[in-house]
Formats: sequence, structure tokens, C-alpha cells
Amino acid sequence: MSTIPVTLPDDKQLLALEEKFDPEMRFRPSVPPATVLIKWLLITLSCFHYYTAGFGLLRETTHRGVHLAFVLGLIFLVFAGSKAAENRTVRHSLAAPGGIPLYDWLLGIGVALAVLYIPYTFEDLAFRVGNPNSYDVVFGSMLFVALLEATRRSMGWPLPVIALGFSFYALFGQYFPGLLQHAGSSWSQFINHQYLTSQGIYGVAVGVVATYVFHFVLFGVLATRIGLGQLFLDIASSIAGRYAGGPAKVSVFGSAMFGMLSGSSVANAVTVGSLTIPAMIRVGYQRHFAGAVEAAASTGGQITPPVLGAAAFLMIEFLGLPYQTIITAAIVPAFMHFFGVFMQVHFEAKRYGLRGLTEEEMPKLRQSLKMRWPTLIPLFLLISILVSGRTPYLAAFVGITSSAIVGVTTQVQGNTLKNWLLMVVMHLALMLVAFTDFDEMLKLGIFGVAVTITLITMRMAHIRGRIELAVLVEAFETGAKYALAVGAAAATVGIVIGVVTLTGVGFKISFIITGAATSIANGLSLIVPSYLMAFQSLTLLAALVMTAAVCILMGAGIPTTANYIIMVTVAAPTLVQLGVEPLVAHFFVFYYGVLADITPPVALAAYAAAGMAGSDPFKTGNTAFRLGIAKALVPFVFVFSPSLILVAKGFTWTDFAITFTGCVLGITFLAMAFSKFFLVEMKRWEQALCIAAALLMVAPSLSATLIGVGMVVPVLLRQIKDWRLVQVARPLAH
Repeated sequence: MSTIPVTLPDDKQLLALEEKFDPEMRFRPSVPPATVLIKWLLITLSCFHYYTAGFGLLRETTHRGVHLAFVLGLIFLVFAGSKAAENRTVRHSLAAPGGIPLYDWLLGIGVALAVLYIPYTFEDLAFRVGNPNSYDVVFGSMLFVALLEATRRSMGWPLPVIALGFSFYALFGQYFPGLLQHAGSSWSQFINHQYLTSQGIYGVAVGVVATYVFHFVLFGVLATRIGLGQLFLDIASSIAGRYAGGPAKVSVFGSAMFGMLSGSSVANAVTVGSLTIPAMIRVGYQRHFAGAVEAAASTGGQITPPVLGAAAFLMIEFLGLPYQTIITAAIVPAFMHFFGVFMQVHFEAKRYGLRGLTEEEMPKLRQSLKMRWPTLIPLFLLISILVSGRTPYLAAFVGITSSAIVGVTTQVQGNTLKNWLLMVVMHLALMLVAFTDFDEMLKLGIFGVAVTITLITMRMAHIRGRIELAVLVEAFETGAKYALAVGAAAATVGIVIGVVTLTGVGFKISFIITGAATSIANGLSLIVPSYLMAFQSLTLLAALVMTAAVCILMGAGIPTTANYIIMVTVAAPTLVQLGVEPLVAHFFVFYYGVLADITPPVALAAYAAAGMAGSDPFKTGNTAFRLGIAKALVPFVFVFSPSLILVAKGFTWTDFAITFTGCVLGITFLAMAFSKFFLVEMKRWEQALCIAAALLMVAPSLSATLIGVGMVVPVLLRQIKDWRLVQVARPLAH
């Protein structure tokens, strides 16, 4: 009997899969000396962020400038200008040093100089803001054009086109009609605002990526390299693998746990899906369904504490809240998402009589824990520091360092006393560096001495860890690669934010949305009685639907982080005006931005999973959206009942219990309806009744939940009756 593989592909295979399915990872080929130079520039970028996270950030403008100079300069070296150039055979020549065209080298150097011009001239920057000189305009114009091109290369046309549209509005606002009209802006004024102030390209988005996001991307890469991802999958297989449709349930549990390491939907889908998708197909799931399960589960990576996606770190800056508040708020909504996917997977397996994994096909959890339990140490330390109230970048620094220590000093199995002593000593040195107020150079000296002693001891005692030092270097290189596209996106979204702050268009859009929502509510009030939903609630509901639709449309072409920033800038203020708490409004926008990863026509996670499943991408995307329907419903629930967020104002355990119970019941009955199965095959009237009842149950109201429960009673009675008939008939048939 053939068995299902239980081991992840190696690092090179995973990287190849990500480059195949994620457009943000499609790097062009190069040859020495370019290959070597790019490698060490990427490693230097990672080292810069690692050092500043642990030993002190630079001045804000300098820190963002160094980060952006590396990111944009490297994009011109690693991303080709066209698809044809990606597949072209490369060779070293004067016109193409290292196989990279000379003009790309010049663009990379030029954009780096344009970025670093601001930190270099920072001392007299205050005297030039509002009155830019000719150098400011020239360098600012260079950066504006090069930034749009870098973003186009790394993630396609949609985001640059949006930025250009906003820029056009800023420059020619006097020609726009009605409420959108404004005085317009000259090019020098536009560049002044976008380039010389912190309201544009050097704004909060770049700051968050440079201060938080990069470090957690690097932590995720290192934690995966030392085997933590494999441990999570082994745990998931042991918990859920033996039950009906086991591999699909492993996909849900595994993606939930792997999401604690990776905030990328595509990386999650590729890593976990490389194991679970073939297994799902083998036990009988249709190919498109197998891909959809992995895609839907993987999008949970961006909403799963403690790492979340980049947008969560942006919330810290936008809302001024500590990170532990953000991750606490994300717990219940994330559970609802995975619960919704799990229930549909379960009913689908029961409907088709799919088997689980056999004992031979499942990993031995005891053996896996014995081999890999030290890999949990970095995650434990990271979570501990996050919830203690210290800075996220310090937590990431400790997590990265602990991952390196565990990887280098412990073996996969058969650890000796020397291994344990080295790991303990290195962690003590790490704690001394992280939690003392010593001078920066003293911290660096302590850490340097600890590293040197460890390396010498390992050499003399012939100690080998679970990973080689070369793997650490490769992880630093790969982590920087992952961060290039999101770095460019953050800077380009800064252009959009700059236009909003320059023109005040955000307030105008809020006024337009509020007016439209009021008009829709006036129409709905003629149909919906006021005792069921007040006029103010109808207005809010209409605004939420419009905001959700725009989030999904925007997400069809731009990444989650960029989508979140734009919608927070132009749409979240509308929800706040309608009485929604800021934290809740931001979470609503965040969730619908993430949903875009499984919403056709551009559903990157679904397309990556479809590629591995060998299924139709569009069909896979549609099925993934159906599986992730809880993620579409829950944001509406926590807007009307903020207690589901746990840390929202006005939280009460009574409201939470009513809302949580209603959501669980509603999601369960919705899963039954979509799967067309509970105990036996469902009839159409049962599906319709379950959907209607589910929508009532998820409404945050005890009366609505009770009405919904009453509606499904006939369905349950019919299902139980027919199930008993099947049970009686089964022995007779044999």
C-alpha cells in the first residue's frame, strides 16, 4: 500500500515552489559577479535590520532611508523589466554586467542615491519643507518615477496605476467636478509633500515595514529552517489525521499553526500545501476542492496571532495601541475562520465517505516531539516578550536569535550535555542583551564574545547542530528577498496617503459614502421594520457592504498590506463617523483585504494551491471563497457586537457568550448548507432554511439566534429520521 508523505520538501524545493506560484518571488537569473553581489547585499540588508532591532534603531528618517535604498536598489537587480527578460539566457558582458542590463544597474544606483539624499541633507531639511530647492525636486522626481517602476516589476501594474490616479487627482484637482474639486497642486508642491515630509513616501507605511515587518519575515524563515513548521504539521496530523477526510483537516490545523510563523498566504499555501494537497487527492477529494481547502486555510496566516500579517503592525502605528492588544483582538475572529473551513471540510468528507489517515501514514507524535521540541523555544520567547508589553522588534530579535541558537547548538536527535550547555549559555547571553540597560557597545561586546566562544567550542568539540551556519546565511538572504516587494508596496502606498493628506480627499470620500449609505438606508427602511433594525444600523450596514465590496475589488490587484492602508485612509474614517470603534473599523478593513487572496479573478493563494493540485484556478478560487465564507461574515458580526473582539470598549461576557454561540451555530449550519450534508444528503429546502437560519444566528442578538435555532428544527428532525432509516437498511443490505 502506498503511503502519504509526511515530510516537507527541503528548503530549496520550497523556495522553487514559491518562485513558481508567487509573482513577488519571481527573480531573474544572473551570473557572477552580480549573483555574489546581490546575495551579500540581501544579507547586509537582513543584518542591518537584525542589528538595529537588538541594539538600537537609527534616527527615523535615516532608518527608513537606509531600508528603502536597499529595497528599491535591489529590486532593479533581482526583478526583470519584462517577462521575456525573466526567461532569457544570461551571460556576463560590458552591456550586461553579471547578466543584468547596464540600465538596471544605473536605475538601482540612481534610486538609492535619491532615497539617501533625504537622510544626508536632514540637518537643514526643516528649512526646505514647503520651499523645495531644485535638487529636492530633481531627486524627488527621480524617486517618484523609479518607485513606480520598482513596484510594477515586483508586483505588477495595479498598485502603480492606483498611485498614478491619485497623483493625477492631486495635480489636476481643479478640473474635477463637484465635491471632489480642489485647488490643484504644482509639481514642486507635490514633490515637496511626497518627498520632504513624513506624510508621503517616507511615511508610516515604510516605517512599519522597516521597523517591524522585516524582522518577523526573517523570524518566519529561520523558524521554518530549524524544523518548527514540520513539528506543527506533525502535531496537526496527530490531532486530526485519523478522522474522516483527515488530510484536509490536517491542512486546516497545520495552516493555523504555520500561520503563527508566516504572515504570507502564498508562502503558507506552498509550504503546507506541498504536503496536504497530494494527501487530500489520494483519499478522494476532488482536485479543485483540495486546492481550495489549502488556499482558504492559508489565508488565515495573516489573521493568526502572534505574528499576523504586515497590516497588524500598521495598526500599532495608526491606532497607537500596544501589539498585545492587537493579537488579543485577533484570537476569536481567527478561530471563527478556521472553524468555518473545518466544518465544511468535515461535512464534505462525510458526504463522500472519505477516509482518514492510517497509523502507517501518520507521523509518530512522540518521536517528532522528542526530535523537535527545542524548536518551540524561539516561538515561546517571542510570544512571551510580545505579551509582556515590550516592542515587537525586540521580540523578533529574540525570536530570530533564539532560532539561530537552537538550530546551531542542538541536533535533530541524540543531543549531548555539551549541546544543552551551549544552548543555555547562548540564551543567557541573549537575555542579558535583550533585557538590560547596558550601553549599545557593551551589549554588542557581550553578544560577540558569547558567539565567538560558542563557535570555538563547537569547532573543538566537533559539535554539529540541526542546521549548518551556511543555512543561517541562506535564511538571511531569503528573508530579505521576501521583504522586497512589500517594501516597494509600502512606499508606493505612501504616495496615496500623501495625496489624501495633501488634498483632504479622504473627508470628501467619507461624506460621499455616508450620503450613499443614508440613501440606501432610506430605501431599506420601507422594507425592514424598525423593531428589527434601526435606521442608524441600516445606514451602518449599507456603509459596511460598500466598504467590503471596495476592499475586495481593490484586493483583486494589490497586496493585502497596500489594500489595508488605502482603505484605512479613505474608508475607515467613514465607519468611525457612523459610530464604529476605531479598532473594530480597522479590523473590518483588514479582514476584507485578506479575503482578496481567495477572491477571483486575482486570488494568489488560490492560484498557488491550484497549481500544486493541478486544478482549474478560477474554480479553485470560487471554492476557496465558499470555504472561507466565515471570514466574510464575522467582520459584520464584530462591528455590531464588538465584544467578539475581546478588547473592544463595552466588552461584557454576556454579549460575548451570545455572539460567540450564535456565530458557532450559524457557521455550522452554513457549512451544512454549502456541503449539502449533515447526517444524510440535504434537500434544497433544507439548504435554503439552513442558510436563512445561519444568517439570523450570526446576527449578534439572542432573539435572532433563538429564531434561527427554531427554523432548523424541521431540518434536524428530517435528517435524524432519514439517518435512522439508513442505519436500519445497512445491515439488511449486507
